[in-house]
Amino acid sequence: MSDAKLFFQEFIRSPLTTASAIPSSRALSDQMVAPIPEQGEPVVVELGPGTGAFTEVIRSRLDGRGRHLAVELNPRLADVLAKRFPDVEVIVADAERLPELLAERGVFADVVISGLPWAAYRGRLTEAVAAAMHPAGVFTQFTYTWTRWAGPSKRQLAGFRRCFEEVVLTRTIWGNVPPALVHVMRRPRQV
Repeated sequence: MSDAKLFFQEFIRSPLTTASAIPSSRALSDQMVAPIPEQGEPVVVELGPGTGAFTEVIRSRLDGRGRHLAVELNPRLADVLAKRFPDVEVIVADAERLPELLAERGVFADVVISGLPWAAYRGRLTEAVAAAMHPAGVFTQFTYTWTRWAGPSKRQLAGFRRCFEEVVLTRTIWGNVPPALVHVMRRPRQV
């Protein structure tokens, strides 16, 4: 089954836990992974990897360095991801458990890349991400241009600003369907 078909099926099954009906583009993926350092052994955590649009680009950027963990709530998508990327540590869990999941592994995240939908941010996810990060860590989350003015998006942005010292929005990525932007957050606060 193609990634697009699988992704669409999972979106139809659970639109609140799958961010989109189609996988993200390479243009969006490149922007999302840009904060991964070109040297060293970074710990990169991917939230909601789906079928692996960001995973593939993360693996390429790491080029065998560091550690890559992918936290996926949907067991069907996690199974596909684990088979496709055997060198990625795929964890079937709720992303709000991120501090606990990383503590069990004795690491903090240097970079967190999120493909999660708004619905995932109803609880304390932003706080959990901030608590699981290295003090100089970077967190990226995309949003669609046409939804960024909606109430849930504004609440999400307020949470980002509460939990990170710096929140920057990239230029529009027109090569994605629909067009998207990326929130880049640095220096997590412990709230």
